[in-house]
Amino acid sequence: MSDDRGYVYEPGVETTTDPADREFDWQGWTLVGVVVLTFLVAPAIILFQPPDMLPFFVAYLVLPLVPAVVLGLVAVLVTARP
Repeated sequence: MSDDRGYVYEPGVETTTDPADREFDWQGWTLVGVVVLTFLVAPAIILFQPPDMLPFFVAYLVLPLVPAVVLGLVAVLVTARP
């Protein structure tokens, strides 16, 4: 019984992708900007300007969650190409 749904390497058969699919365009730069915001800017803001009005749980667990959710949404939108 053969399974035709799996990937099978065939020597001599070259698969090429369109160079436009490999370009680092505005979508890539958007993702880089959100990664920098998520990993550098948001923690620095929380570190240097700790929110005094919020409880500890909200300040140090929920506030970093907001940029993380934005990063996840942007990553899905950028990588889901039609």
